[in-house]
Amino acid sequence: MVIREKIRIEAPLSIVWSVFTCLKDWAEWNDVCESTCLIAAPSPPDEKKAEEVSEGACIAFTIRPAIFPIRITPRVIRYIPHREIVWEGRRFGIHAEHTFAFDECDKSVVVTSTERFEGLGLLLSRLALIPSRLHRLTRELLLALKREAESRVFPGKL
Repeated sequence: MVIREKIRIEAPLSIVWSVFTCLKDWAEWNDVCESTCLIAAPSPPDEKKAEEVSEGACIAFTIRPAIFPIRITPRVIRYIPHREIVWEGRRFGIHAEHTFAFDECDKSVVVTSTERFEGLGLLLSRLALIPSRLHRLTRELLLALKREAESRVFPGKL
């Protein structure tokens, strides 16, 4: 199963990237991923970027695709600054890989979110309508990223 969503953000890539990769600020703008934190950083940790996403980092957050919250703890497996972040994890018999691609176009950025799921747990998740709920959460996350990044470019306008 694949969930793909795109959004155009009217902000420079540097702003969009910094909003997305600074985990300590996610609680301020991101209602989709609750209690987000870095739980393991690559060695040796860079103190300056201790709360930023980086390759090898393990992050944690809680989502609510249904009534009950689900704690997710993916590991960042690919990190190409200002271009792409990929994290993966396993939960309830499902392996998931989530790619965020950042493409600069003129004075804006197109962010593409692609989530790939596989495993036996998908059968049960489809019965509970989880895929459509995850797609809705992905749209909400991208819209929140857009609002936050654009508010930093056009303060008070949004």
